[in-house]
Amino acid sequence: MSKYKHLMKKAALIRRDIVDIVYRSSAGHIGGSLSETDILVALYYEVMRIDPENPGWADRDRFILSKGHSIDAYYCVLADRGFFDRKELLTYSQFGSKLIGHPNRQIPGVEMNTGALGHGLSIGVGMALAAKMDKKDYRVFVLMGDGELAEGSVWEAAMAASNYRLDNLVAIIDRNGLQISGKTEEVMAIEPLGEKWKSFGWNVSVIDGHDFSSICSALSEDRKVRNMPSLVIAETVKGKGISFMENEPKWHHGVMTPEEYKKACEELDRLLEVL
Repeated sequence: MSKYKHLMKKAALIRRDIVDIVYRSSAGHIGGSLSETDILVALYYEVMRIDPENPGWADRDRFILSKGHSIDAYYCVLADRGFFDRKELLTYSQFGSKLIGHPNRQIPGVEMNTGALGHGLSIGVGMALAAKMDKKDYRVFVLMGDGELAEGSVWEAAMAASNYRLDNLVAIIDRNGLQISGKTEEVMAIEPLGEKWKSFGWNVSVIDGHDFSSICSALSEDRKVRNMPSLVIAETVKGKGISFMENEPKWHHGVMTPEEYKKACEELDRLLEVL
């Protein structure tokens, strides 16, 4: 536990930033941003090979946020890592701001515009294939939502990744079980999820998406399997860290009242005191 305490504290601070920018802007997709926060923190502070001072470094690892609507956490992490000035977070989703509601390549550190669900894995396949062709050793990470797995393009990309033996590609599913219209299994059932991906030729692991030991281990270069892509099913909680948001579909895209904002801040501040 102590080994990853710095990541736990960082995640709590990022969640505090998420709450702030969503409340200030009255916009954003807070539920999915909170569920993916620990995954992003593990990637950007522990796992990925990056250089915030040189975002275009040719040998950097690549990250694609396929569930592009959950941009709040992504912006907060990029700002905290130094890809752009934290003061820009105050402009989030305001007129004239570069920090719009989906990833865009005007922002240092963002590899690709996303948000049309189901496209991120295809982009990741192309990047991973390019690395193979160029004889580069960087890895490509793609974070998807479980709701977007209803898109057929995801499965076309899954076939291609296996066909080209892209062992430098890691897909992660934020398996929080909810999407804007309800439970994923009621909207479009996707189980048995792990078995489906295995049948498409992927190495599959299932982890607790809020346990840093499990996340970092699953994404480590040491866990890389040769000649096949890897999938990590991260079991998460939508709205993680805010008691009244957890497992509540309405917080897929919700605006906090002043009272709710105060309560959310108090809960995270108490957690930070413990950490």
